[in-house]
Amino acid sequence: MKNLVLGYKALDPQVMYWETQKGTEFLKRIGINKGDNVLDFGCRVGHYAIPAAEVIGNEGVVYAIDTEEKALLELEQKIKALNFTNIRIIKTFGQLTLPLEEESIDVVLLYDVLHYLKEDERKKLYQETFRVLKEKGMLSVYPKHCLTDDPIMEFQNMDLNTIKHEIENLNFNFTVKHCDHISHDDGLNQGCVFNFRKKM
Repeated sequence: MKNLVLGYKALDPQVMYWETQKGTEFLKRIGINKGDNVLDFGCRVGHYAIPAAEVIGNEGVVYAIDTEEKALLELEQKIKALNFTNIRIIKTFGQLTLPLEEESIDVVLLYDVLHYLKEDERKKLYQETFRVLKEKGMLSVYPKHCLTDDPIMEFQNMDLNTIKHEIENLNFNFTVKHCDHISHDDGLNQGCVFNFRKKM
């Protein structure tokens, strides 16, 4: 994949490595496949949306949702630089009702975003995730900033097991945990994602 040089900003080499190589390998390993429809909720500048688009190819779509206009502008510039046609940017204003059809999504990514939400807001988001996921759809969660991982905000007193059980209690079955050096903000750190499937 060609180098990404944005109009006003060159990507950090570590971020470029993630978005163009390491990230695609990681997302394949967690279970994203060619042709999948993927929702990246809280996508920011596309550290997961970009490699997801590479994995799914033109047969699938990445829906990249965020509230931050500046971040979405940067993502839009990356999309143009890479000539991706399979990413749909969705600007929201913080609402948790997802603007997607029922059972239209194969994979939902909730990466480094849940700590911003209060318990009732997380519950609403899990319910919406359940609604938009296909029958055998996957929810993948990166619960950054919990009790043992730079704790802040709503996760500062919650451990990983508590977060896992919270999701399981909202009609999801835990399947597997994947740990690796993964993207966080504009760098890489050691982290783990938790995969779940809809209870049927």
